[in-house]
Amino acid sequence: MSAHTLAELRTVNSFAALPPAFYTRLAPRPLNQPRLLHANPDAARLIGLDPAVLDTPEFLSVFSGAQPLPGGDTLAAVYSGHQFGVWAGQLGDGRAHLLGEVEGPQGAWELQLKGSGMTPYSRMGDGRAVLRSSVREYLASEAVHGLGVPTTRALALVVSDDPVMRETVETAAIVTRMSPSFVRFGSFEHWSSRRQPEPLKTLADYVIDRYYPQCREMPGGAPRDDGVAVLNLLREVTRRTARLMADWQAVGFCHGVMNTDNMSILGLTLDYGPYGFMDGFRLGHVCNHSDTEGRYSWNRQPSVALWNLYRLGGSLHALVPDVDGLRAALDEFEPVFTRAFHERMAAKLGLAAWQVEDEPLLDDLLKLMDANQADFTLSFRRLADALAGQRSAFEDLFIDRPAAGAWLDRLLARHAQDARPVPEVAAGMNRVNPLYVLRNHLAEEAIRAAKTGDAGEIDTLLKLLRNPYEAQPGYERYAGLPPDWAGSIEVSCSS
Repeated sequence: MSAHTLAELRTVNSFAALPPAFYTRLAPRPLNQPRLLHANPDAARLIGLDPAVLDTPEFLSVFSGAQPLPGGDTLAAVYSGHQFGVWAGQLGDGRAHLLGEVEGPQGAWELQLKGSGMTPYSRMGDGRAVLRSSVREYLASEAVHGLGVPTTRALALVVSDDPVMRETVETAAIVTRMSPSFVRFGSFEHWSSRRQPEPLKTLADYVIDRYYPQCREMPGGAPRDDGVAVLNLLREVTRRTARLMADWQAVGFCHGVMNTDNMSILGLTLDYGPYGFMDGFRLGHVCNHSDTEGRYSWNRQPSVALWNLYRLGGSLHALVPDVDGLRAALDEFEPVFTRAFHERMAAKLGLAAWQVEDEPLLDDLLKLMDANQADFTLSFRRLADALAGQRSAFEDLFIDRPAAGAWLDRLLARHAQDARPVPEVAAGMNRVNPLYVLRNHLAEEAIRAAKTGDAGEIDTLLKLLRNPYEAQPGYERYAGLPPDWAGSIEVSCSS
């Protein structure tokens, strides 16, 4: 049953029960004259909060940083990490405050304010987030969730006229993020880099016992073995991360800043900064304007994830001297990713099951899309129309229409081998190929409206992105090709 007030939420605060070295307890710095721009009733239900509470002064007070979460234990966590492949040393929640952990109807969720002021981990930062990036994160987590991809969620977006200096003067905002846990790969790197095995073990035990209890299970009822449990943890994190990468690749999502401190120990999409859903497809598409070397391009995301997992495995070596065991756990990444990616792409192409012979078919499609900069989302979505006889819907996306038609003939011949009813296949394809994604220009339109206090575009986008596979009459422009001005949008780490 939903709680009727914030005071009725059931808080558990498991991370706050760890030793003090893992965080700093401190209050947020509230915004001046805050306004609730938007709140998410779907996220509220996850923590058992009655959506009617979202419109109350108490809700605004807590999620603008003015008052603590009732029963919560506010803190900023410490972690370290590799950024753009280089060891960055100690990092941490430089502009985030964990308000507390709430037990919801189907599990616990940590509530975190982002943009809530400086902490001991801010380094050179001001502890603030701007409206622009906050709207993008608020929308992105819900869009990725709508696509069925594991992710953090967003509860509230609070704005203010407080000035924040980035490339220009912008206004401040706080987004409330939700996750079962905000522990990252970098949380383990922190203690390993300091050669402190005791807190490293404390963290590993916490993560295993709270989120991966199955890793404690021993074959044949053998006695507890903490080393085996850590190996099992690394293996499960590797598998989850591999499947997450397959999800990202299949929907054309680029994270933009896959540093180890932005990698979730639960295999969730974490920390939406300079992300992007591709419009025109490029194998080496880079969504982050700050990524001048293209380290986090679309085609490199799986290999970067594995590199990050090796950093996690190296951190756990202090607890598990068994190098071969650690390597064996990490070796699961490639087969798990490959199998998951092929399963997703087979479904997108409408195939009953992936076959080894399908590899050239997929490779040639991606090369064709790359050469023509064909729209990623629509190229896959319109395959169902082409299968039903409307070939031009697909071919019109390509400059080289004859090449697109020739490839389509190969796909149709492959479908003939499966010999399944066309309506059934087309319906299945439309269940996995989204019509709506959070394109940069759509997010930009929502940002522009939000600057005037208008949350109407956020409402519209959330309506569409919660069910991105089903066409909504009257919203055709949200499913169309991007306008010419969309190509000038740049997103960077400065957000």
